[in-house]
Formats: sequence, structure tokens, C-alpha cells
Amino acid sequence: MTTHPNTPAGWYADPQGTPNQLRWWDGAQWTEHTHPGQPGQVPPQQAAQPHPNPAKVQHQVQHQAHVAPGGSGGGTLFTEPVLVVNQKAKLIELTNEYSVFDQHGRTIGSVVQIGQSTLKKVARFVSSLDQFMTHKLEIRDANGQPHMVLTRPAKFIKSKVLVTRPDGQPVGEIIQQNAIGKINFGIHVNGQQIGAIKAENWRAWNFAIVDHTDTEIARITKTWEGLAKTMFTTADNYVLQIHRQLPDPLLSLVVATALTVDTALKQDARGFG
Repeated sequence: MTTHPNTPAGWYADPQGTPNQLRWWDGAQWTEHTHPGQPGQVPPQQAAQPHPNPAKVQHQVQHQAHVAPGGSGGGTLFTEPVLVVNQKAKLIELTNEYSVFDQHGRTIGSVVQIGQSTLKKVARFVSSLDQFMTHKLEIRDANGQPHMVLTRPAKFIKSKVLVTRPDGQPVGEIIQQNAIGKINFGIHVNGQQIGAIKAENWRAWNFAIVDHTDTEIARITKTWEGLAKTMFTTADNYVLQIHRQLPDPLLSLVVATALTVDTALKQDARGFG
């Protein structure tokens, strides 16, 4: 495939390949990949993690979420007591993207929306029809390997998020329980409720996560990202604090809630519509 010296890095169609076969040009050489966005496939630009500002993340945790400094966990999405989830700021959100850090500002994962067609992106751009669309997010570790898939089917009034492993094995469901007042979600496994996510104000900014005994086991705090970002972009930033070691599948579902809250509740306000 002939390349002009000034060709910018990015995805290009392979004229001799299959319809979903693309080539990634990194500025020096070509590599072949399946179409970005397919479950389990990690495009190079998504696998590469951003370089966080540790001081900024620590300020977000300690001074905005008011979480006291603590010892490090195991350095993964499922072994850290504090997860910082920051959405990539965009004027118009066509693809959801989040970076996940530990409390010290080290990158430990990412979340990327997958499976979107061009037609769906156009619809998101010109309208506010997100609630009538199915959204799928892939939770990946620091190496870009998927660990969980979150699927929010099209909703009318209440949201439901299905949580599975990358191979399709069910983990559980997060089901919105009410549409008026302080929003609550039930955490379900095999049809049984094992916990809940309870909004602490009507704007659904902060949430307490409780187990089946109604004891708080974790907390989600939305953090202020600055006036300019709040007014002109779609970024949402959260800190998830897990109070104690949790068994699976409760642990996996608690980690998933940090992403579910934004996707389930705030998806409908995107676009120009």
C-alpha cells in the first residue's frame, strides 16, 4: 500500500482486504487489524493509555472527593480501593471514552464504547435520541485487555445495564428502580438483588453503594472539572471509593457502577437535538 510521506497517523481502508479490514499507519509503518470497535479487538490508539497528571488526580481524590490518602492496592481495576474515572472531554459526545486511574494518578484501565455504526454516530450528533439506542462499553486494563462489557439496551424511562465477561458470560445486572426523585439502582445476580446504588441528591451526582443488608460498601462522588468543561463539554469525572474487600461478583458490579451511572442517566443529553 503506497503511502505519501505526509500521511497522518490513523485508520485506512485496505483496497485488497475484506470490507472490515483496515490498516493502521503510525507514521512509519502499516499494521493490519480488524475494524476498530469489535469486541475483544484493541486498536492501537485505544490501547495506548494517556499520560495522567498525578498531582491533578490526587487533588481530585483528596480535595474534591474528600477521600483521605491511603495505601496502594494491587495496581489493577479490581484490587485498588479508589478508582478515578475521568471522561474524555468533547464538545459533542459521539463515542464515550474514559480513563481510569488509581488514587496516586497511575493509569490502571480505560473504558471505550464499541460497536457503533457510522449511522448511529450521525444520529447522536444531530439529535438527542441516545435513550432509544443500545450502548455498549468495554472495560479494559492498563494493557488494553478487556475484562467486562457493559450493555445498556435502548430505554424508555428506566435504564438497565447488563454486565458480562468478554466471552459473554453473565456477571449481573444494574436496574434502575425509579424515575422520579432520587434515582436508585438495584444490583442483581441470577435474578436476586444483592445490593443497590442510591443517589444522594435529585441531580444524581453522588451515590452510596450498599450491600443486601443496606450497609454502605462503596461511594461514587462526582468531581468538579472546571467551569469551562462543565458548560461547553460533555465530560463527567467520578471517584469510586470501595470501603472494604468485596467478593465477586459484587466487586465486579461495584466497579461497573462507576461507568454505569453516567451511561444510564446522562446519555440522553448529548448531541445538538
